[in-house]
Amino acid sequence: MPEILEAEAARRAIEEHALGRGIAAVHAPDGWFLKRGTTAEALAHALVGNELVAARRRGKLIVCDLADGTRLGLHLGMSGRVLVDDVEAGDPLVYASNRRVEAWHRFGLHFADGGELMLRDPRRLGAVELDPDEDRLGPDAFGLSLAQLDAALGSRAAPVKAVCMDQSRIAGLGNLLADEALWRAGVDPARPARDLDRDARRRLHRAVRATLVVLGRRGGSHTGDLPRVAGAPCPRDGAPLVRRRVAGRTTYSCPAHQR
Repeated sequence: MPEILEAEAARRAIEEHALGRGIAAVHAPDGWFLKRGTTAEALAHALVGNELVAARRRGKLIVCDLADGTRLGLHLGMSGRVLVDDVEAGDPLVYASNRRVEAWHRFGLHFADGGELMLRDPRRLGAVELDPDEDRLGPDAFGLSLAQLDAALGSRAAPVKAVCMDQSRIAGLGNLLADEALWRAGVDPARPARDLDRDARRRLHRAVRATLVVLGRRGGSHTGDLPRVAGAPCPRDGAPLVRRRVAGRTTYSCPAHQR
């Protein structure tokens, strides 16, 4: 499922293949997919005759800057994937279909040169919006500093996993990356954030950075070392992994070294 690594792959695909191409038409057949007051008519008015000049990202939010200053926000949701012409961003998704079904093309741009950019989303949980509020998001996980992590955790009683996945606190971490980072840090996902001492916070900060680097090189959020199978041996100490619901999400962890 798309997290910050998949969003970055989509951003790169847009940057490498979609910039500087005149937009001839907008494909926006699903009004439900358009968020925060955005309409198909507003998209056509803002985008047709315009062109993308930059592709940025903050957490899981992809922001495309247009020549006239308009900003286009793309959210991949739980199963979204960006296609530019024949290029599909990132590795194939593991927890969603990768079939090319036109009915799953929830949004797209048709370029004047005959090519296209499409956002394919089988589960219809992504979103498109004009001029997104980027400030509602916390610091991007790729550049997360120890001070920013410490501020995010603070004295909150919520499980540390919930804080890690709160996009207003830390932008970009989803279920897979949070589990992997907490496993690498030796921190129980259900542990209250306020209970993490300075050493545990340092370990978690290092683990977040290492997780993003290593899994980014491997190809995506699904390439972690933590098996997502209850009872499977922990690769670190051999203890049977447990499966729980933490922060409303299916969570895998090791009861031996994650405390």
